[in-house]
Amino acid sequence: MMNKVTLTVSSREAVTNRTLAAFHGEPQGAVISFASPELLWQTLTRKRWELLKAMTGRGPMTIRALSRELGRDVKGVHGDVHALLDAGVLDRTEEGRILFPYDAVRVDFELEAA
Repeated sequence: MMNKVTLTVSSREAVTNRTLAAFHGEPQGAVISFASPELLWQTLTRKRWELLKAMTGRGPMTIRALSRELGRDVKGVHGDVHALLDAGVLDRTEEGRILFPYDAVRVDFELEAA
């Protein structure tokens, strides 16, 4: 079974409704919500998206190993990893490795007329 996360733009009300539904036993799946499309794209820059692609389905990694794989300097990857940790997109293991615990990512939001 594939472990998939949905990155979405949701209002506080929608997040609350999902949480309440989960408390009532309704499966919600893994969802990481952002307050606006701008915040989603500010968090998921092109380089951070490449970082997530490299980590998807891979298990725990060190920042140094991820830097080598991406062909980027450790300092830059370190900054991107910490931004994604702060946003709740990445996890840190007890051993200090970083983890994106999903096999697939879906990005879901709508653009509506103002």
